[in-house]
Amino acid sequence: MAAAMELRCWGGDWGLPSVHTESLIVLAYAKFSGAKVTVSPIDWTWKTLTATVPELLCGDSAVQEPAQILNFLRKRRFNADYELTARQGADTMAYIALLEEKLLPALLHTFWVDAENYANLTRPWFASRSPFPLNFLVPSRHANTALSRILLTKGEAPLHRITEVEGKIYSDAKECLNLLSYRLGTANYFFGNSPTSLDAFVFGFVAPLYKASLPSSPLQSHLRQLDNFTSFCDNILAVYFSSDQPCPPPPVQERMDANLQKLTQLVNKESNMIEKVLLLSFYRLFAWVHGCIWQMDDNLRSSPQHKPHRPEPKHSLASEKSSTPA
Repeated sequence: MAAAMELRCWGGDWGLPSVHTESLIVLAYAKFSGAKVTVSPIDWTWKTLTATVPELLCGDSAVQEPAQILNFLRKRRFNADYELTARQGADTMAYIALLEEKLLPALLHTFWVDAENYANLTRPWFASRSPFPLNFLVPSRHANTALSRILLTKGEAPLHRITEVEGKIYSDAKECLNLLSYRLGTANYFFGNSPTSLDAFVFGFVAPLYKASLPSSPLQSHLRQLDNFTSFCDNILAVYFSSDQPCPPPPVQERMDANLQKLTQLVNKESNMIEKVLLLSFYRLFAWVHGCIWQMDDNLRSSPQHKPHRPEPKHSLASEKSSTPA
């Protein structure tokens, strides 16, 4: 009997099974390939600080990062890329690399560096899903990691400061979205009638940008003008995630200690100072958590020679409408 698989990830909101890009990639691929995984959100636990998500647990194995998790599932015959040709497999790797190089920096900036978005959406969301006192540390840690990654990958001379690279990363991101939108065309998925790993990656990158209530985002406005991309996200959500419901927040204790409540209110007023002090104190201790650079496995398309476990393709919204009698 196959060992049960558990996926640790950030929880869902905004109509998505997870608001976290990497977690969303794995969740989508698991649906596409028919892999039965038990989803264990790390929300409201100490794992919000100590865990590296997404993380797939299966028996004695613990696998992290989307590319490694997808390879792990393929070895167990859960392969959404089984029917791809060699050229389509090469195209898949090229487009995923394009997403990571061109679109990811803009997403990190949009959610974690843009002051208005961070203050009004990103920080409150992640703080509300982290237990006290981690709610003051977790958002700032993610924000600093995002800023460091942007400057590491895009801050080459003569662009050394974040204000100098903003224009470049958003221009690259729009170009990437336009290219992928052109490649998708009027189809439901990128290759054939069934979604593959490329669809999972594109969905994981694009869906949070599409669904989040961002107060300031020219990139989101640009995405919403690409009708085939918005239909792509809506179709996957309707076909594969319509029955999934985000985990509700735990009930608030009726009798919270009065002193702790007053302390929480006081710390909230001084959150910026607290974040800086905590970040300085804990940065080295938890530096191992940061997964800064994704590395695509050379065996992205490696698969067993026998046919994998894969569900029958589900009908998309477009096909259902066309088949309905007048």
